[in-house]
Amino acid sequence: KATGTAVDWIQMPGMKPGPDTIGTAAISHGGAGVAARAWGLVALEPGKIAEILKDRPAWLRDCRCLEIMGAFSTPGGGTVELIYTQMYASTTLASARDFWTLRYTTFVDDGNLVVCERSLNCANGGPSMKPATDFLRAEMLPSGYLIRPYEGGVCSIHIVDHMDLGSWKVLEIIRPLYESSAVLAQNTTLKALRYLRRISQEATGELVLRGQQPAVLRALGYRIARGFNDAVNGFKDDGWSALVSDGIDDVSVTINMTLSSKHLGAQLATSDRSLYSVGGGILCAKASMLLQNVPPATLIRFLRQHRSEWADSGLAAEDYQCLDGGAVCVGQMPFHSNHVAEEEEFLEVIKLEGHALNSGSGGLSRDTVLLQLCTGIDDNAVGACAQLVFAPVDTALSDDLPLLPSGFRAIPLDSGLDGYGLYRTLDLASMLEGGTENNKLSGLGGSACHSRSVLTMAFQFVFEAHNREEVAASARQYVRSVMVSVQGVAMALAPFRQGPQFGPRADALVLAHQVLCSYRASFGLELSETNAGNTDASLNVFWHHKDAIICCTWKTIPQVVFANRAGLEMMETTWSDLNIINWEKTFDESGRKTAYADFTQVIQQGFAYLPGGVRLSSLGRPAAYERAIAWKVVDSDQAMQCIAFLFLNWSFIA
Repeated sequence: KATGTAVDWIQMPGMKPGPDTIGTAAISHGGAGVAARAWGLVALEPGKIAEILKDRPAWLRDCRCLEIMGAFSTPGGGTVELIYTQMYASTTLASARDFWTLRYTTFVDDGNLVVCERSLNCANGGPSMKPATDFLRAEMLPSGYLIRPYEGGVCSIHIVDHMDLGSWKVLEIIRPLYESSAVLAQNTTLKALRYLRRISQEATGELVLRGQQPAVLRALGYRIARGFNDAVNGFKDDGWSALVSDGIDDVSVTINMTLSSKHLGAQLATSDRSLYSVGGGILCAKASMLLQNVPPATLIRFLRQHRSEWADSGLAAEDYQCLDGGAVCVGQMPFHSNHVAEEEEFLEVIKLEGHALNSGSGGLSRDTVLLQLCTGIDDNAVGACAQLVFAPVDTALSDDLPLLPSGFRAIPLDSGLDGYGLYRTLDLASMLEGGTENNKLSGLGGSACHSRSVLTMAFQFVFEAHNREEVAASARQYVRSVMVSVQGVAMALAPFRQGPQFGPRADALVLAHQVLCSYRASFGLELSETNAGNTDASLNVFWHHKDAIICCTWKTIPQVVFANRAGLEMMETTWSDLNIINWEKTFDESGRKTAYADFTQVIQQGFAYLPGGVRLSSLGRPAAYERAIAWKVVDSDQAMQCIAFLFLNWSFIA
């Protein structure tokens, strides 16, 4: 597996050759489970490399623990170890995994150092132990490290990871996470190689530290990442227990009452420490959501740079008063930033302007300092997750105090081998900037149109004995508000995609021009004060119109086929998903009664003025509008193409 063809290897998509590359990587194509292989040169001694790699929790933050349950030496000078390993789940939608493995370390005849590891089970004499609570048993197929020393203190390292993660045991929607060798390569195999390279560069002086303390930075990064993983997973043996749902299953809430006020000193404001009493603890509200056509790196970069777009989610003052722990803050000001383990990962200190603690004019505002970890923001890293995790800190922070991290993790779900995630981010606005670039859309592959990712978010708050239910209710509301905000951000960032009714860019231009011309013919007025003039200008006017415009075909069941930016926002959808919207489900009960009469009126007289009402978005959120206008859209031969609806002064109902 390490040097030959025991696995059908193909080159890892997105790996760029060159002097700055960390090495080479390959992933399996077919065969059992998922597998990844990496190779690189490291200026460390073989024994040191093996020591680092065998201490998996030190460099792999997804590894919760690794325990050596027993060990013995072999006659040839090797070592055999029986190992139990627990791995965190990356989302709230699946269980964590554990392994029972046998690991063999030895020097072979040619002087190479080999570390081999594979799962044990009853069939080959392994322990017949059941998985721990909250875990599912996974299988490690033969994996390990081949370390070849060379003159000058340099070693080549071959790393192989081969696992069967039991993809059939998870929800179908996230099954690609457990079937993607690219995800395994990014999350495990390449992380090992990057970590070794970083340690080597620090040891040789190749990396300019500029006063940084890399070991301290790594320790802080480890603590904040591990704390977030603990929050997402909520293991019972850590003291977490679930609260009863409020009837809506989109947000789950867990509490941990094993941490005392002594342990939480750095997380609590001075004024709150005296209030913290027996019966208090930590509350975590978490959720996962599916996003489409937004690369994880793009989304996480935006969430980091525009905190006010999601953090200030319109909660009432009393809700903000209930929530403590630093997650509810806006107005960021970066203090300092340092790379932690690689160029795409950095740790920064940020000062946030807090909300007033009550709604009265005398309310005091509290500033919060966050330690923030940002990872995976390289757009070309195929299969890599991106995350933004932050925790409140103060000058009293010490090594024995747990952090309370909150944040986001976005993981790509598409596991195609055609380089998904490498497409250019292209929206309708970028089309408008270059009217002569008619091939902007046609160059996009099918995988680009349907990229999906799962976003997991978790927010931790401190509660007291007397206000647990209030904090839980406010936390649920806060996370739901953040979900809505992030959904809006994702739609704004989503690339423009043509619907199935319209192929190349020219068809979208023509239809937008027909919408405007048909409006002029029906009402004797221009839709916008801006002169459309030509087809390209028509698309500009259509897209940027302040009111929502939604077009649908007239069939037995109407189908949505076209919309401007405001229309997409009103429907809370993306361009590529317009056609899957059920038109009937966008009406409330009263609107459904008159829907077909409105269609008939437009068909008969060419247009209709409709009273104000309510429409439901694709997520079921009601949007009210003052009034609506509908007109028949025809081509140059007066053949009907669709019916356009314009909703004036619409807004979501709180």
